[in-house]
Amino acid sequence: MLRGMMRAARRISLEVLGWLLVVAGIAALVLPGPGLLMLFGGIAILSQQYEWAERRLEPLKFRALKGAAESVETWTRITLSSLAALVLLGCGVVWVVGPDVPGWWPVAERWWLPGEDVTGVTQVLSALVALALIVYSYRRFHGNPDAVAELEADLHRAQEDRERRAEV
Repeated sequence: MLRGMMRAARRISLEVLGWLLVVAGIAALVLPGPGLLMLFGGIAILSQQYEWAERRLEPLKFRALKGAAESVETWTRITLSSLAALVLLGCGVVWVVGPDVPGWWPVAERWWLPGEDVTGVTQVLSALVALALIVYSYRRFHGNPDAVAELEADLHRAQEDRERRAEV
């Protein structure tokens, strides 16, 4: 009985984590943050429980890693991505420090740094994740066309496997 309860608790915990990552990933597609990678992480966790998630895992993995590879193709992209992450980090630090409302602020005080510490911490964490992903992408993909070709081959194999299963 205890073993069954532990298994159920683990399944529920993983499912909650998976859905949280999916929702956060969708939000991060339009907000600062690694949206496709969070979405991939959530679907990867949910794929242990749901067949529909398993079917979407390989294409999503390919898109997330392909985006990571494309983000480090040129020094301009690397520089702009790094600069954007550093600006986000700086904004997060300002939010956490929470300076007084400046005299030039044209709207109500309540609109100065909304969300306070929670927003600042989220920005700092997003910036750190973005910088880590830039480093990971650079080390894995920059100047390595074989790594991108391997991704495309993996996607092709996954599609063939899916088609074979559908025929059965």
